[in-house]
Formats: sequence, structure tokens, C-alpha cells
Amino acid sequence: MAITRLAIFASGRGTNFAALQHAIIERQLNAEFVRLIVDHDNIGAIELAIEFGVPYTVINYKAYDNRGLAEAAIVAQLQADTVDGIILAGYMRLLTPVLLDPFKDRIVNIHPALLPSFPGTHGIDDAFNYGVKITGVTVHYVDAGMDTGKIIAQAPVAIEVDDTLETLEARIHATEHELYPNTLETLLNEGVFN
Repeated sequence: MAITRLAIFASGRGTNFAALQHAIIERQLNAEFVRLIVDHDNIGAIELAIEFGVPYTVINYKAYDNRGLAEAAIVAQLQADTVDGIILAGYMRLLTPVLLDPFKDRIVNIHPALLPSFPGTHGIDDAFNYGVKITGVTVHYVDAGMDTGKIIAQAPVAIEVDDTLETLEARIHATEHELYPNTLETLLNEGVFN
């Protein structure tokens, strides 16, 4: 059985990248990350890619006339890498059909809230400030909307009376690092990326 070739996209520290990479190795999953795509240089995800031996590409969106042209460059790289699917791990950009169409139903994202509640870039803060008693983590397929794709898996996280934003954030991230690898394993077993 051929190994599933995945690209991972990140804009920050890369903690989910690390959790997924460790799960692939430890669980001997039939997948490998063959490319990291980032939209900033000098971020933790690049350091992890170097440590893991994963080639990386920095896409400077400002160097292109529009998002579609930047994504066309990404697609060209991913096609050269013969990528089967894309995992978003803190990639803080909406995708256009230029990238979505070639990888239809094979792009997955993680969000730090229970979608459809609290979409967007501040899911943890928004849930905490709204006063909900339960928030959580969602893994979903990616479409052109802001965290509007079909939900694949969710895990709840209770907001305790004495929680601060920092303690809640730590529990959300711990939940992400458990849910995302488990979901990736399920998707691989179901042949979603093939």
C-alpha cells in the first residue's frame, strides 16, 4: 500500500505539526509529511520541519498580485511533491478555489472551539469571553468559508470556574494534540486522501 503523502500548512509555532509527526512515527501510520508550507519566515514550524527533515516552502503572499496567484505557486509545489492531502495546523488564511479545487475534500483543519460556534482567529478568547461553560476542539474539512466546512470530529473542553484564558488555552491545546492525531489516523484508515 502506497504511503499517503501529506503537506502541512502552518503560520506559527507548529505544535500540532509536532503532535501529528510524532503520532505518524509512534503509531507507524501509513503517511508522511513531504512538505511544510508557511506564510511567514522565522517561525517555530520551520524549526520543526528542519528537525523532522521535512522540506519547507515560505510563501510571501505580498510578493503576488493576489491570493490566487500565491495559491497557484503552492499548488505547483504540491503537485511537484505529488501530495495526496493537506493538513492545516494553525494556518491563518482563508483558501480560494485555486487551492481548494485540486484537493477537493482532502484538506483538513483544526479549530480551537466547537464549531459552528466561535469561528475565526480568536476561538478560544471568544468562547471564554462569551461565558460558555463548554468549548472544545473541532477537526473539519476546509471550504472557502471561515471555518464552515463539514465537521469530522469534535472534543469538548469544560471551562472551569477558576479558569483563566491561559489555563483554558493550555487545555484546548492539549486536546488538539490528542484529537488531531486520532482523527488523522481515522482519515488515513478510511482512505480519505487516496
